[in-house]
Amino acid sequence: MHPYLMKSASELARLIRDGETSSEEVVTLHLDRLRRVNPTLNAVVRVRVREALREARDADRRLKTQGPDGPFHGVPCTIKESFELEGMPHTAGLVSRKDRRGRSDAVTVARLRAAGAIPIGVTNVSELLMWMESNNRVYGRSNNPYNPRRIVGGSSGGEGAAVGAAISPFGLGADVGGSIRMPAFFNGVFGHKPSAGLVPNTGQWPLAENEAASYLSTGPLARRAEDLWPLLEVLAGPDGECPACREIALGDPEQVDVSQLSVLSVPDNGSTPVHPALRAGQTRVAEWLGERGARVTTRRFDALKRSLHHWSAAMSAAGGTPFGALMADGARKPILPELFKWALRRSDHTIPALALAAVERVPEAFPSRTRGLVDEAAALREELSEAIGDGVMLYPSYSRPAPHHFSPLLRPLHFVYTAIINVMGFPSTQVPLGLSRRGIPIGVQVIARHGNDHVTIAVAKELERAFGGWVPPPERSRFGVRRTRVPGAP
Repeated sequence: MHPYLMKSASELARLIRDGETSSEEVVTLHLDRLRRVNPTLNAVVRVRVREALREARDADRRLKTQGPDGPFHGVPCTIKESFELEGMPHTAGLVSRKDRRGRSDAVTVARLRAAGAIPIGVTNVSELLMWMESNNRVYGRSNNPYNPRRIVGGSSGGEGAAVGAAISPFGLGADVGGSIRMPAFFNGVFGHKPSAGLVPNTGQWPLAENEAASYLSTGPLARRAEDLWPLLEVLAGPDGECPACREIALGDPEQVDVSQLSVLSVPDNGSTPVHPALRAGQTRVAEWLGERGARVTTRRFDALKRSLHHWSAAMSAAGGTPFGALMADGARKPILPELFKWALRRSDHTIPALALAAVERVPEAFPSRTRGLVDEAAALREELSEAIGDGVMLYPSYSRPAPHHFSPLLRPLHFVYTAIINVMGFPSTQVPLGLSRRGIPIGVQVIARHGNDHVTIAVAKELERAFGGWVPPPERSRFGVRRTRVPGAP
């Protein structure tokens, strides 16, 4: 692999600024990498070859005459397909939107481009962004770069695979139940879910509404931890349109002394078992932090056993457009006829989407129970905030390393390890911890109180130095999968 495909976006930007390379060379290298590996992965679903190369040449000319555009001048990136990107598909994996194209840039896309980044393509998602497999009837299924027989996660699964496979140094994702952190975990990279309200969500579709807008977080995935903070600085701040976004003072990761932190390690939620490799990885992290002087305690919280109930109740209480109505572009889609069509392979929808449309009505039948669970979630938020203090909490990113395709259907509730953090509103950084004995990425969530994003990112940088961070996937795979041609690919 070319050395530039191993570097952080920040380092690539420095090399471009110093004249050691050019934006055109860096973009070309990443497009070449995309051409080599994406037919197996199906991570990038539409490529901007001519546009990206033209923008790279323009960036090189501007650098000579005007100086750098921003901290990521001339550096390539990828964008989750649910974010509007001018001229690119904007379907969220829904067949009825297959002809939709972005008319402008989502606010966070525009901020990345103003900072000098060059999008080279948009990446795959789960249908309507609500499942652990990035699979839909528009683009098909994405495959894991460490083993194509395994999932990439969802809904930012294409982003996770693209960054993990060195197609791009960083990407843009969104997370309402783990959709940044699970793909980052499954694909062995860093992913940061910001504090609630820190980054605007304007320009995404579908868009969480009412209180759920505060559970949805837009944030970065990156192969190197040093990019997380400068990316967050670019993305953060109100845009005047997103109702959930507000001004939140940011700290400074450089001022965080990890040796002085309190570290709360929560091994599991008391309900969903955690794979031994992940449990051992989290223990190693806790021990390493303790050896450096951090005050480490291990504790469980009974209320975490009801994480699924808390997340689903909070989402239901927020109201907004039902999932089934989004599928049908209006009135709720009748599920039984659609299931019959699915059995005959004539449906435009995946089975997880149909299942979610069927079960989303259950909380509506128990409004008093829903209100009680929302109150319980608020109490849990206070309990965890007090326990974490100004330190961090270690918590599993998922129950096991990336499972095989379709197996999440047998364990559909294991996403709760990330989902509960959304309704808490806490920032969380997924940190890669190398590979399991089977060569599959492992990792851990580093969580802090609301507004302490700088603390989780500071810890992530220390853990990268200690445990190695992202491990590039094998260049060749012995696993046979169907190769997919992507429109726009070179």
